[in-house]
Amino acid sequence: MTSKLHMLLSKTAEASKFWSKYGNTYYKQTLEQNKKYIMDPPTIEKCQQLSNQLLYTRLASIPSRYDAFWKELDHVKQLIKTRKDLKTEDMGIAALFGLECFAWYCAGEIVGRGFTITGYYV
Repeated sequence: MTSKLHMLLSKTAEASKFWSKYGNTYYKQTLEQNKKYIMDPPTIEKCQQLSNQLLYTRLASIPSRYDAFWKELDHVKQLIKTRKDLKTEDMGIAALFGLECFAWYCAGEIVGRGFTITGYYV
């Protein structure tokens, strides 16, 4: 156990050295590449305005997303009605999608329990 702790500490020190050496350069490069997205001057009022624009833009997109959802659901209902005509590939894709949803559910449960598999804290 102590060897793993020592290894973790050395890896952490390596990462810290890396970020102290290259982090500032990466930060400046990222800001330079995304300069068109930066509002000048960065005031509280401007941040609040952008926040409101994002919120109300998302709210305005709800009706179109709602309609798209019902179209997708109608398509799935139609597929279920004509399931005898489905190809094996389509059923395989549906099975993989279901398996992926289940895997994300399980991963979320594990994260919610604090990254424990059994649910008990060790």
